[in-house]
Amino acid sequence: MVFAAVVAVTIAAPVLAILLNLSQPATEVWHHLVTTVLPEMLFNTAMLMAGVGLGAMVIGTGCAWLVTMTEFPGRRWLSWALFLPLAMPSYVSAFVYSDLLQFAGPVQTGLRHAFGWQRGDYWFPDFLSLQGAITLFIFAFYPYVFMLARAAFLDQSICVLEVGRTLGLGPWQRFFRIALPLARPMIAGGVALVLMETLAEFGAVSWLGVPTFTTAIYRTWFGMGDVTAAAQLAGVLLVFVLAAVMLERASRSAKRFHHTSARTRPLPLRPLPPLQAGAAILACLLPILLGFVIPGGWLLHLAIAEGDQFGFGRLAGFALNSFVLAGLAAVLLIVVALALAYAHRLAPRRGMSWLIQLATMGYAVPGSVIAIGVLLPLAAFDHQINSWSKALFGGTPGLLLSGTLVALLYAYLVRFLAVAFNAVDGGLHRIRPSLDQAARVLGQTPLGVVRRIHAPLLRGSLLTAAMLIFVDVLKELPATLIVRPFDFDTLAVRVYQLASDERLGEASTGSLIIVAVSLIPVIWLHAAVARSRPGE
Repeated sequence: MVFAAVVAVTIAAPVLAILLNLSQPATEVWHHLVTTVLPEMLFNTAMLMAGVGLGAMVIGTGCAWLVTMTEFPGRRWLSWALFLPLAMPSYVSAFVYSDLLQFAGPVQTGLRHAFGWQRGDYWFPDFLSLQGAITLFIFAFYPYVFMLARAAFLDQSICVLEVGRTLGLGPWQRFFRIALPLARPMIAGGVALVLMETLAEFGAVSWLGVPTFTTAIYRTWFGMGDVTAAAQLAGVLLVFVLAAVMLERASRSAKRFHHTSARTRPLPLRPLPPLQAGAAILACLLPILLGFVIPGGWLLHLAIAEGDQFGFGRLAGFALNSFVLAGLAAVLLIVVALALAYAHRLAPRRGMSWLIQLATMGYAVPGSVIAIGVLLPLAAFDHQINSWSKALFGGTPGLLLSGTLVALLYAYLVRFLAVAFNAVDGGLHRIRPSLDQAARVLGQTPLGVVRRIHAPLLRGSLLTAAMLIFVDVLKELPATLIVRPFDFDTLAVRVYQLASDERLGEASTGSLIIVAVSLIPVIWLHAAVARSRPGE
């Protein structure tokens, strides 16, 4: 219990540091932000959450129902391909589509050549806008809803759907009145993930010129040099994030979604007539094309035509930084998650549950907010050490933690612990407590039980968590951009810097490496969801 409390408080310290800054006196920069850009940021953030949440829910849930409960040509292939946009970072898609859809880009140039148009002869939607950001995020983040909704539909008892059929309900009525309500917790969880990713996004909204809290935090810290104002902006955003999470939990706290039957059989797929089958193929194919195929294809074209001019050696250095950092973060997070999950298994009390919720709430917090929260206590620690050192020895050691890999790994620990803990804790729940008791009777210590019993049985869960964390860290941008050591660039930072300088051709090589590595857990996730139906 004491160990879990120390870990939880340590991990929650950045979030608590942000909240404490809300009580600090307002600076001139803060007053300037409130009177000029804060209303626009609030409006943009609210519209992004509403538009992206609704669009991702409709596309993700609809496609999950089609590939799970109906039969049409290409269904098996589409059920896998619908996961692919998870491998495409949203900021990379933003760079690609802005290049494709700009006035001098291939789309508008092709239209002018085809119809003989000149500037002003036609209307074309502005992608660098709030509407463009909403559309981009819908096709980038819908797989979160699709993944959980499909798992929920696969988990449903066929008996309940057959009862609805005997009562005269048609396919659509069974979907809206039976399947959808039963899948609500999973769908709500997917939408919550989408909203968190939307709030956390920095690279795409910065490139599209849409003022949000994440862009304002970065510019206030680095552009205006006001740490207090940046922390207060982060605090306001954190309050909205925590309120949304608690509201979602409270909305379903009094409801139960248990199965009333333990019988499971293979789901009967309803064959679709030709017209409906064509509509289903189009509905499932469009998100894949817009979310992965088009940006991936254009990146491949740019990489072949131009590519990164730094050469293999320098690019390999960026890749090595990314892979080492992601590997270290994965190992650290797995160890901490396993320790917390086992402590909760040994002492499953309410106090322990609250501590774990405190430690894992960082996933709901944008990376830029966590970066500010990490730097505040670490900078205070470094300042205090330097003060003592100067008083005692007449010299200062400089920055010991701030701006180091330790600070960056700390930020990743706060940001992604929930991913590791959920996977490890879910695996531990499938291990019978009698195995623990037998091992203790045979003389094993708690550490020995974890090493010799749980670790081998949790190999699949640990590997899944490690892969998810590896890719999350590989793609992570705002926290890395703010906290990283001087002259330590990752692939994500390299891609963002090149694209910000409008050198998308050079940025394409690093982007393709990120996408290629990210495909590994995407394939793993598809296989795991496909096997999730009980009895299969």
